[in-house]
Amino acid sequence: MSVDATERAIDGGVKALLTALDLLDCFALDEELGVSQIARRLGVAKSTAHRILTTLCARGLTEKNPETGQYRLGLHLYELGQIAINRVKLRQTAFPLLEELRQRTGDTIHLSVPDGAEMVYLERLQTLRGMGLVTPIGRRMPSHATSGGKVLAAFEPELAQARREAGFPQLTVYTIRSCAEFDRALEVVRRQGYGTSVDETAVGLASVAAPVFDSGGRVRASLSIVAPTDRMQPNVEKTARLALQAAKVLSHRAGM
Repeated sequence: MSVDATERAIDGGVKALLTALDLLDCFALDEELGVSQIARRLGVAKSTAHRILTTLCARGLTEKNPETGQYRLGLHLYELGQIAINRVKLRQTAFPLLEELRQRTGDTIHLSVPDGAEMVYLERLQTLRGMGLVTPIGRRMPSHATSGGKVLAAFEPELAQARREAGFPQLTVYTIRSCAEFDRALEVVRRQGYGTSVDETAVGLASVAAPVFDSGGRVRASLSIVAPTDRMQPNVEKTARLALQAAKVLSHRAGM
């Protein structure tokens, strides 16, 4: 494909995406709409509106009411909205607890949430001991390599399976590299109630993480304490108790 053809394809894809987003906005004032109504509002052919609706329905973002034959927003869109709301609420609720934990330990504190086979840093408070970790909020990490990711996968079978299917990329020579190792690590997490990572994301760094549960008993996030390996290893149990205590309080306060 030529450069011009590639650029046209990209432009066409962006235009289609914008049209799909405009279509979703059509439901801001109307609970249900027909294909013809949507086509008129978007200024596109009826066939185009129908094609976009079919794609959105396949992803659960819209759905067709079998009784009226009209379309409405789908439950998956509601689910995504709830996740976004809960994450904002969780971050706001967690901040004072994370800051208190940083003050007590002097170490870097992470709050992470799951996203398929990976975990995403929702909040990070840098160590008070000098140069901190460069771990931007929003950064993704494979769940098998981090203490927080192991905690999330240990208590949510779907997350664990997603990681198995995605494989086990090696970040260091100490990173888990097989399903058997992964499953053994998750069993340890379930038995002791917290997760650890030693030199698995970067040689010289270790972490301890505890699960944050919602009101239904499902793990929704992990709270982790990160420090140099030589300082963390002699104090793993003490650090774990601090993480577990803070995570328990956060689970109660967030009430997701």
